[in-house]
Amino acid sequence: MSEIKVASRYAKSLLDLALENNALEEIKGDMDLFVKTLSANRELQAVVKNPIIPLAKKNAILKAIFGEKINRITASFFKIVVDKGRADIIFGTAKEFLNQYDRYKNIVTAKVVSAAELSETAKTEIVNKVKAVTGGEVKLVTRVDPSLIGGFVLTLGDKQFDASIASNLSKLKKDFAQKVVA
Repeated sequence: MSEIKVASRYAKSLLDLALENNALEEIKGDMDLFVKTLSANRELQAVVKNPIIPLAKKNAILKAIFGEKINRITASFFKIVVDKGRADIIFGTAKEFLNQYDRYKNIVTAKVVSAAELSETAKTEIVNKVKAVTGGEVKLVTRVDPSLIGGFVLTLGDKQFDASIASNLSKLKKDFAQKVVA
């Protein structure tokens, strides 16, 4: 079975357990902390994934780093996953948990790449438009890419709306090339 499927199943189990124990927000916070910590520390990520390192040592490392900072359910979950010899998917499971949490809470991530920094008014307008279309809460992720020349590219899930000048110029160039050849 693929790593993604396994991570998804583990994440679903943890989500169900969190809901059952009325600890969803706390466990979501734990997963945020775990993902941020491992994303910032590639060495730790490598240690957790390394099949040569004994399971007891991995459990001790996770306990030492996260110990009292996380919910007992999260700590137990980490221990079970490591003890089953599946520490290699624990990072993917945590990321998948966050994705499933967002779906459960109807939170969508809108990614906007713009030619210049967006004003707060523009950000609010984008969030409101996306909220109107999706009916859910919106997490806005912005990035600046001067090569767009002007405008922006909005990505929402697997859909993309390209309102950049660079894209429009490229289309115009293609149209001219086709008309010259024809």
